[in-house]
Amino acid sequence: MTGSGPDGLPFVDEHEVLVPAPAADVWRALAGQVPGARGRSGSALAHLLAAVPRRATGRLFDPGATVPGFAVTESVPGRLVRLKGRHRFSRYALVFTLTPGPGGTRLSARTYAAFPGVPGRLYRLVVIGSGGHRLLVTRMLHAARRRAAH
Repeated sequence: MTGSGPDGLPFVDEHEVLVPAPAADVWRALAGQVPGARGRSGSALAHLLAAVPRRATGRLFDPGATVPGFAVTESVPGRLVRLKGRHRFSRYALVFTLTPGPGGTRLSARTYAAFPGVPGRLYRLVVIGSGGHRLLVTRMLHAARRRAAH
């Protein structure tokens, strides 16, 4: 998959897992895995990066709700949630989709991001090029799978 996604941001990557559970269970489990959810603080990193938004507001996955670094811009319970944010090195969106099917629910995470200027390119190299982003997203998906399957 290439091209652009939300707000014309370039596609970065996509990861997915099959969760042996109904979409409603996967939705609840995913909400507990988003950085900053369930009391886990991302505010120190959000402050360091000058992320917008910087703190949690509202109820996660409700449109307009925020966690450090992300705002919910679209939410279709049990089907899709779109999170957007920005900081000094990047503008980004993370889109989760849940697709019911044989054997459970396919949970996917698509990342779109722009990394402007030399500082942005260096940040991309550190975060994306190192495999750190891939590791964090796949851990999040696998944790949601474990939580939903129990």
